[in-house]
Formats: sequence, structure tokens, C-alpha cells
Amino acid sequence: VKRNNTAMASLSSVNSRALLGAAVGGGIAALTARSLATWLHQRFFKRGLQVEPPHPSWQPGQRQSMPYPEKWVALDPAAQKSCYPLMISAYVPRPIAFVSTFSASGEGNLAPFSYSGIFSHDPPVIAVSIVSSSVNPDGKKDTLANIDATGEFVVNIMSTWFVEAANHTCANFPRGQDEFDEAGLTRVASHVVKPPRVAESAIHFECKLLHRQEIKNKAGKVTCTVVFGEAVLIHCAESIVEGVDEGRPQVNFEKLKPLGRLGGNTYAVVTETFDLARPDRNANKT
Repeated sequence: VKRNNTAMASLSSVNSRALLGAAVGGGIAALTARSLATWLHQRFFKRGLQVEPPHPSWQPGQRQSMPYPEKWVALDPAAQKSCYPLMISAYVPRPIAFVSTFSASGEGNLAPFSYSGIFSHDPPVIAVSIVSSSVNPDGKKDTLANIDATGEFVVNIMSTWFVEAANHTCANFPRGQDEFDEAGLTRVASHVVKPPRVAESAIHFECKLLHRQEIKNKAGKVTCTVVFGEAVLIHCAESIVEGVDEGRPQVNFEKLKPLGRLGGNTYAVVTETFDLARPDRNANKT
């Protein structure tokens, strides 16, 4: 992932003057916050993202040094007021799990989580870490409370074309208030689980809870809970998936236009990709 000074500005708090200057430089007469996603598509995704590896002449054994003095600051987590800004700005970019759930009584919820990742492909397992709530009396965010109650959830993948609506679901809405409606997003019925999928998303993982693991701090307080869900059914927009007939489906990355999370309010888009084969594997073979 390469951070571009204009494309990777904070999408939730865009500096309109800087963005307008970038837009003019790209040959666009005017740009508003609402047209940001469209501008990103035109500026970066209308052409292929593939470039050469950064060091094509590298040979095994050659040293690749960082471009900074080799001096480090050792940071003891126990000595910090908070490790939150460090962790979210250092472990980057992070994929975003856009999770939809139902409560036991059928109330819907939709929220994004960047503490997430895939942990297995056989079976396909996705993990989402949900930080404890300081607002709700039970200490659980609505997503966790709903998963605990039903054992089901859907992970939707966020793309540039609906980032503003998805970001709006981050707000602390009262329990029982459905973020689908607040953000103007569209429900699509799932096939196996009860929570709906997000129609604006190009990929959905219908998940059933496999395991949950509470994380406690040194004081014994639960600070987050990791839920592991098996993807029992996966939906991909026909336009972005290849190899279905061969039984080895693969998503076209340039068409998906996924988002990543950095520190603070900053999102990331991918503006360049390159192939670099493992020593024992062909670059074109997955």
C-alpha cells in the first residue's frame, strides 16, 4: 500500500482547500465531500494499479536498510497513558470488517471494525475484535451483544464508493437504533444467517460464531472480545470475481477498490500494487 498525499487524506475530515487544489491539479474543475469517492475512482482506478516491485534488481543476501537512522524508542505499554493511538497508527493498514447483526428480538445493528482479519481458509474463518463499551451498562457494544445472543453475523467489505455512508455508522447510536436506516444503506436478505447483508458492498461473508475470547488487562477488566466466525456462505458481486467455474474463485482487487484503516480518522486506498513471487512459487499462481 502506498500512501498518496491527496488520496489518503482523512476521509472523515477532509481539508477542502487542499482537496480542491489536488482536484484542479488532476484536471477536475470542482470537488465536494460527496464526490470524493467518484474522484478517487477517476483519479486512481480508471487505469491499472500494477507497477514494478520497488527493488527489481535485489538479490538474496543484499541488505535492505530503512531510510532512517537506526535509532529506536523502546515503549513500555505499561508506562503509556494509552497505547490506543500507537497501536492503530503502527499496525497498518488494517482491513475493515463492516459487521451486521440482529439482536434476539430482531433489532438490527451495523458497525465497522478494523481490529479484524482472516485466520483460516479451511474452513474460512474471520475474526473481529470488539472493544468493550463504556456507554452500555453491560459493557458490550451492540455488535457483541447481538452475536452473543444469536451466534450469527455478516462481514461486509467496505469499498470507496460508499465510504461516507459506512463511516456514518461509527456514531454511538442508542441500542436498538439501526444504522442501516441512519446511514441510508440497503438491506439484502442473507441465505443462511438472519442478519442482512449490505447491498452497497461487493462482498459478504455470512458467519456463524465458532469461538469467543475475552481479552483482559492487568487489572482483570475485559477490554475487548474477539469473535471467530466461520463463513458458511460467501457472496461476491459477479463483476468482481473470477475463476468461479474452475472452483478457484478469486476477487479482482482493482474492481473491489477496498479501504484500509490507518491511525486517527484516516482511511487508506490502494493506488499501486505489484507482484512479488515467493522463492518457491510462480508469481501468477495463488
